[in-house]
Amino acid sequence: MASSSIFSPKCTPTPYQYPSIAISSMMSTKTRNSFSSQYVNCKRDIPIAKVASIPYEPSIPYESVNPDYLEGEFSGHGVTFEGIGDSCIAKMELKNGSIAKLMLPSGLITSYKAHMWHKGVVELLHTSVSEGVDADADDAIVQGGISLALSFESDDQASWSPSTWSLHQVRGRPAESIQIEMISNDPEGKIKLKHIVTLEEDFLSSELVVSNSSSTSLRLLGGVISHLTVSSPDAIYVLGLEGSNFIERKPILSEFVITPPDFGLETQPGYGQVYGKMSLGALMSTLGAKKQSNADETESSNTSASEEEEEEVIEGEEDDNYKQLTDEMCRIYTYAPRAFTVMDRGRRNSVLVGRSGFDDLYMMSPGSNHEFYSKFAYICVGQAAMLKPIIVEPGDEWRGGAFLHNPNLE
Repeated sequence: MASSSIFSPKCTPTPYQYPSIAISSMMSTKTRNSFSSQYVNCKRDIPIAKVASIPYEPSIPYESVNPDYLEGEFSGHGVTFEGIGDSCIAKMELKNGSIAKLMLPSGLITSYKAHMWHKGVVELLHTSVSEGVDADADDAIVQGGISLALSFESDDQASWSPSTWSLHQVRGRPAESIQIEMISNDPEGKIKLKHIVTLEEDFLSSELVVSNSSSTSLRLLGGVISHLTVSSPDAIYVLGLEGSNFIERKPILSEFVITPPDFGLETQPGYGQVYGKMSLGALMSTLGAKKQSNADETESSNTSASEEEEEEVIEGEEDDNYKQLTDEMCRIYTYAPRAFTVMDRGRRNSVLVGRSGFDDLYMMSPGSNHEFYSKFAYICVGQAAMLKPIIVEPGDEWRGGAFLHNPNLE
């Protein structure tokens, strides 16, 4: 098959027309009803008593994750289960060859193999497997893929981050689409989360549903973090971000996020002072500190140069609609389109990345000073709330999510 002119070095293509189309146009009618249409109104007013009365006990608690039991309980929907150490791999497979895999109880989506025009499948996610701290331990460290990096805080300053997920339900048919629903609750049972993973012939989505049954407001920080595998960031172009505002920040620190150990130290002038690793809580604290420092600027004339550098926030506006990710970078984009295209000239494929419910777009590239197709041959894209938390009022429900659309079918 002849190669497309979009991969020509002299080509300056315009973005796909998806950003102007509703997300629901990329989904089947069934998925659209459960995903996009509910995002039009992200917040629903539900009486506290009604929410509290809904039974929400996990169907399969963490201690009971048993591949044989899950296979017998949820077979017939195109999902199979395999035990790996203390974890379980759930494999979703459609008849057209598209495959997605996720781990229980971590909820990490480790693989998305999309069906392509050449009749084969291509892996779109980047996952790294390494030995644990204890070399004799059976469990390996798995990072990358698609994960939920979330932090919740209530008005009484109590905080919680979900770390384990329980299988709740499997729906669908391998001829059309498959959906896996996982749940996680805080220790007090006041924060109820659903993580719904949907696989279609040309589409993978990760949806989050947050229900607040407490008597105080919840602040949600973080989002859905995706590692897209690439030949090299040097061959990656992002189409559609022109005009978006951005803030350059440190990479977030999460259990599943991959960050090169030398990120920000040498490859970019000045990045050593700005970058490093930042937890979700530290990110919010730093942004709050920036606002406070601006208000108290006249009173902080004695601040040392090193402290000023640590508080420095680089802001700008994206002026490239065909942005090459050769250089090391970590940015939070605001006013970015809800959907944009990531094109890999090395692998000769592209993927449409989209979001709903979240306002911020997190993007990190380790740069092109690493080997092709290596552990650091990826870009990290997050659909998130990082500059401003999402507020979920008592008795309310909030929905948000991210999706990957494969436009490379014949």
